[in-house]
This record gives sequence, structure tokens and C-alpha cells, in this order.
Amino acid sequence: MKPPAPLNYVRSFECAARHLSFTAAAKELGYTQAAVSTHVRALEQYIGRQLFIRYPRSLKLTEMGEAFLPTLRQALDQIDQATEAIVTSSRKRTVTVSCPISLAENWLAGCMADFRKEHPGIEVVLHGTIWEDTGEQIADLTIFTRRFDDRPPNGIVLWEDSLVLLCAPALLEGNDRLKEPSDISRFDWIFVHGRQEYWQSVTSALGLEMGDYPKGLTTNSSNVGLEVAAKGAGLVVTQRSLARTYLQRGLLIEPFPIRPPSPWNYYLTENPLSKGSVVRTAREWILGRAADESAA
Repeated sequence: MKPPAPLNYVRSFECAARHLSFTAAAKELGYTQAAVSTHVRALEQYIGRQLFIRYPRSLKLTEMGEAFLPTLRQALDQIDQATEAIVTSSRKRTVTVSCPISLAENWLAGCMADFRKEHPGIEVVLHGTIWEDTGEQIADLTIFTRRFDDRPPNGIVLWEDSLVLLCAPALLEGNDRLKEPSDISRFDWIFVHGRQEYWQSVTSALGLEMGDYPKGLTTNSSNVGLEVAAKGAGLVVTQRSLARTYLQRGLLIEPFPIRPPSPWNYYLTENPLSKGSVVRTAREWILGRAADESAA
């Protein structure tokens, strides 16, 4: 049995027939004019009949070409519709979630790993950010971290966060250990850019004056601050939601039982262009797990 003609030969013929020009067809398909002409000639050789009458500056369909074209177009339309249906179905089974990298690593990763176990047919794309992305909205669901007076429009708060003062267990050992709140002045304070007010909240909760304490270490990443503190380099203040995994693993501890409210919280928003059951399922899952986090 004779194998079917290559699909690119068929598409080149259909496009050239529509424009009655090899040059215009080449421009639409991204081929050279010579390639389109070669495709059509090869198709003519395959079926054993001429499809075009070639003039110096134009083309004209032969009777065979005119008879062949409608059926061919119908077949190409069916191929295109089938392909689009598969691609659309794939898109509808994918959800993209954008989240600050600190929360993505310390909470969202586990949240969405469990989601995949429960919904294996839904593909998850996690987009971690360091600074808030003000460009094109690529995500179906976006988690923002915002101060209480700058809540995102239509944002749903995931939980009311609190602040925790943390240090490595080693800082509570030895003769020079951290014993009382006033002792924190003997250790480096680790600051996170944009979150300096955390230290003001914690020192106030401890009944201390922050004053003009010289910064020992500063970073633009909460996770880096947590890692540096876990190495024993000093004390760090961060949101409880970010510290939870470090506390559970015993990498960091709270030297004093104070948890003032956090002026910054996490908010979930949904892209208005994203619709369908997949996004809705992921949204409800995240909010459900957030409720569990809040209750913990």
C-alpha cells in the first residue's frame, strides 16, 4: 500500500491554492518560495496529476486541483480541530500558582505535593518569586505578601500571621548563652530588607527599646535569614508561617514565648481570565490547607 503524502506537502498546496501564489504561501507557512513550489510539485507527482497551471506571475488551479481542494480543506480542518481539542484539554488540566519563594519552599511545596497525590490528573506549575511580579499575569492563582494597609484587591487572607524570634539551639548553651531578653543585645540581629519593623514589634513585646542597634547581618530573603540563623550567626525575626518547618526540624528555637501579630500577611488572588474546575479545585485546596495552618 502506498504511504500517505507528507502533511507539509498538503498544507503547502492548500495555502498556495488559497493565495494562488507560492510566494504568499511561503510567507504564511514560514517556508521559502522554492520549498513551497517543491512541495506542490512532489504532491503532483504523488497523485500523478497536475494541480496548478503555472503562469510567469500567477497560478491557476486545474480541474483536478479544484476538485481536490474542498475535501483536502475539510480534512485539514478536522486535523486542526482535533489538535486544538487536545491542547485545550491539556491547558484545562494545568494550574499555575505564583508565590513568594520563601512561602513556596516552607509551606506551599508541601501543600501542592499533597494536592498532586489527591488530584494526579491535574498538572501543577509553581512559579516562585523574590519580589512581587508587576508584569504580565502568568499565574492562575497568585499569593502575595502585603502589609495590612496595602491589601491586594479581591485578596483572601490565608491566615493571620504572627512574628517569632528565633535562634539556633546552640545560643542557649554555655556560659555566654542567651538567658534573658536583655541578652539579645550581645548577639547579631539578622534583618530582612523591607521587614525591619519586625524587630521593632519583637523588642516592644519583650519590653525593650530597640534604639539604634547596629545591624549585624542583612539579606533580601527571609529564607536566607533563617538559614543564617540556623548556622548560629545570630537572632532573626520572621513570620511564624515561614519558621514552622525550621521549628519542627529543631534547626531553630524560640528563646522567649512572645508572638506579636505580624503587620504582613499572605493573600490569595485568582486571575480573572482563569476559569474552570481545575483552578477552582486548586483554589479551594489551598484555602483549606491555609485554614489548617491557621488552626495549628
